[in-house]
Amino acid sequence: MKNLKKYANNPIIGPLLKMIMGFADNSEGKTVARHFSTHLHPLIANTTELCNESFSIRNDVYCDELNFLETGGNGLEVDEFDKYSTHCLIQHIPTTRFSGTIRVVRPQTNQQLIPLQKYWHASISKDKINPNDFASHEICEISRLAVPKDFRRRQTDNFTGAAIGGIDQQIYSENELRFFPFIAVGLYLSAASIVMENDIKHTFVMMEPKMARSMSFIGIQFEQIGPAVDYHGKRAPYYINPSLLLENLNPGFQEMLKVIRKSLKHSSKKYKSLNF
Repeated sequence: MKNLKKYANNPIIGPLLKMIMGFADNSEGKTVARHFSTHLHPLIANTTELCNESFSIRNDVYCDELNFLETGGNGLEVDEFDKYSTHCLIQHIPTTRFSGTIRVVRPQTNQQLIPLQKYWHASISKDKINPNDFASHEICEISRLAVPKDFRRRQTDNFTGAAIGGIDQQIYSENELRFFPFIAVGLYLSAASIVMENDIKHTFVMMEPKMARSMSFIGIQFEQIGPAVDYHGKRAPYYINPSLLLENLNPGFQEMLKVIRKSLKHSSKKYKSLNF
């Protein structure tokens, strides 16, 4: 656990690591679903306006903050895979602000690839499961998880403005701030919900090995299918499927998954989504 602490301020994996360090060794897992649903609401981004909210968060994190990608037009980070992806947002209930996003890339034809197939296929070991072994509609890739800066930082001094990434203590209560690390886990479970509802059999992720290790603390057991490569730090290809997720997910997060699946079903019906 000590080795994880130095990564706690990382813009992408920091929220998840903070949550794990707080919950791995205590019994609060039973209240996970209740705390999540009190403050946070997942929904499918299935309108132009909602998709733009997702692309804007991605631009803020991946382009402006991390400088991993070039800033997109009109402040929106978009790529070729978005056309056949399902995008998800998490909304902070008291303020209605969007506090995170993630996407599931879902190819439907042989011409449509997941990013792992297009850019990192050589990193998959020959004796491991490979997306090329399956029909396009049977695979997906989870990517572009992003949490805005002001939903990742806690500070007890007075609010001095959004420009420095602070949190207005008059808006966000101490109890709400305590559970903001659930955003990252909620995003992954939202992606899992999309996978299960659409009966997608095989899921791939390109992530940092320390992220995969930390996810295992709550029972999300990714299988590494190739060595790490250097892309904005060490990243490796991973695999998971719904059976592996449900077999290992801790009980508290099983309940959280149920809450998220119900919420996403409601949002997809409300907006008549074609992707969920």
